[in-house]
Amino acid sequence: MASLSEFCSHLHTMIIVFLSLLLVEIVILFRSVIGSTLKFNKPIISTTQYLKHMEEINPTISYSEKLTRQQDSMECAVCLSKFSEGESVRKLNCKHTFHKDCLDKWLQQSLATCPLCRAKVLPDEIVAKYDRMQHQIGYDGSDEEMPFLLSALYDNGLQRIS
Repeated sequence: MASLSEFCSHLHTMIIVFLSLLLVEIVILFRSVIGSTLKFNKPIISTTQYLKHMEEINPTISYSEKLTRQQDSMECAVCLSKFSEGESVRKLNCKHTFHKDCLDKWLQQSLATCPLCRAKVLPDEIVAKYDRMQHQIGYDGSDEEMPFLLSALYDNGLQRIS
């Protein structure tokens, strides 16, 4: 009788694990199908394409003392370092100037606005496409987390039986 009870207990645990695996596979399939349809409906752009748009709208120029006379500040408001002759800088439409690399990093982390006055630097459409790429969440095909998930489910199943 004890062996029959033990067999039923193991059978119950195996059924829970099997159903959990089946549920995980259904979720993965659902996410991959939904993710692929969303990818086609909402275009995204890469970081390289994003920065290319930035270069087209606000091209890189070499810093010169002549440029300083046209503006109030002689330093980059992002890194707070003074500009040096010949450095690559970007002068935005709002007339603020920054080191090229500093501004590019800022624009990749922010909402594509000037760090000083918050004037738009890129069109909303480009920013939205880049933002989708940055926050895209989807199943990447790797099963590295599967053992941890299953062990958690298995441990949960054993606790319920006990």
